[in-house]
Amino acid sequence: MEDLVKSRRRFGLISLALTLSLALVLAACGGDDDDSSNAANTTAGGNSSTTPSSDPVTLRLGYFANTTHAPTIVGIEHGEFAKALGDNVTLETSVFNAGPAAVEAIFGGALDASFVGPNPSINAYAQSNGSAVRVVSGTASGGAYLVVKPDVTAANLKGKTLATPQLGNTQDVALRTWLKSKGYETNTAGGGDVKILPQDNSQTIDTFKAGQIDGAWVPEPYATRLVTEGGGKILVDEKDLWPNGKYVTTNLLVTTKFLDAHPDVVKNLIAGIGKSIDYIKASPADAEKVVADGIQKASGKPIAANLVEASFKNIDFTLDPVPSSLIKGAANAQAVGLLQPVSNLKGIYDLKLLNEVLKDRGETAVAVK
Repeated sequence: MEDLVKSRRRFGLISLALTLSLALVLAACGGDDDDSSNAANTTAGGNSSTTPSSDPVTLRLGYFANTTHAPTIVGIEHGEFAKALGDNVTLETSVFNAGPAAVEAIFGGALDASFVGPNPSINAYAQSNGSAVRVVSGTASGGAYLVVKPDVTAANLKGKTLATPQLGNTQDVALRTWLKSKGYETNTAGGGDVKILPQDNSQTIDTFKAGQIDGAWVPEPYATRLVTEGGGKILVDEKDLWPNGKYVTTNLLVTTKFLDAHPDVVKNLIAGIGKSIDYIKASPADAEKVVADGIQKASGKPIAANLVEASFKNIDFTLDPVPSSLIKGAANAQAVGLLQPVSNLKGIYDLKLLNEVLKDRGETAVAVK
C-alpha cells in the first residue's frame, strides 16, 4: 500500500491477570443513545460465543499515528492489548495516514481490523453491500479542526487551497460539507471555488508553513501543530457542528470473517481499549509520553509531549461509537458526492461484544437508533 508506513511490528503476547482499576467511569460511554432496548444489536453472522480458544490466532490491526488514536497507541506500547488478548494471540500492527488506505488494506486481505474514521467505515460497508465489515466499538470523539492562515475568514475562502488527510476520509467529508454550507462549490478533482488538496498530515505542516496551502481540516495533533508551529488560527472546531459537541472521530472496524471466527479476540480487544482509556484518564502525563513515543516510533517523526498534552484536551476518549453521528456523516458524504446512498446503514454496527464489555465495566449500553 502506498500509504502504508513500512513499520510492521510483530510481537508475542503474554498472559497476565487484568488488575487495573475501573474507578474512572467513562462519562461519555452510552451518551449517544440512552435507550438500551436494542443495545445487543447484532448484525454479523452469529458471533454468540466469546469463549477463548487455545488455538493460536493472528490479529492484523491497523491504526494511525494520531492522538485521536491514543487509546490504540497506549494499548500497543503500554501493554494493555497484550494483557487483554492473551498469550495465544499474535498482534501484527500496520500504520496508515488515513482511513481509505486502511480500508484498501482490509479489502486486499492485509488486515483483520483497523481503527478508522466513520466515513471510510461507511465506504467499506457500502462497497461490500453490507457484508464485509462491522463497527464494534468507538475510541475517540472530537479533536478535528479547520486551521487557517490568520488573514483567512469564512467569507474570503474563494480561490484558497485547503488540505485534508485523504480524499473521502472523515475530515475531507467534514470540510466539503462545511464549505457547501457556506455556499462554496468543490469537486473531487481539486477544482471549484475552494481547492481541496489531499496530503499526508505531516506534509501538511510543511506546506502550511511554506504558504503552499491556506489551511487544513485535520485531526489532532496536527491541528495544534498548525497553530503552534505554523502560526495558524482555528476557524472551525468540528464539535461546534454536532449536537452536544459529540461526533465519532475514530471507531474500530472489524471484518465479519474475523468477527465470526474469533469473537473472544474481538471482545478482549475492546476490553483492552477500555483499559487504555482508563490509563489515559488516570495517568494523563504518563500516557502523553507513551503516545508521543508511540507516534514517533510509528511515523518516524518526533512530536513534543506538550503537543500531545494540548491535543488531549480536545479529544474525548470513549468506547461509545456515537452511532448517530456516523449516520449523519453518511448523509453528508452523499450530499457532497463522495458516497452513493447506502441501504440499512444501521447494519454496520455489531455492538453485542461492546455492550458485554460495558456491562462488565458497570457502564451504560449503547444502542443504535
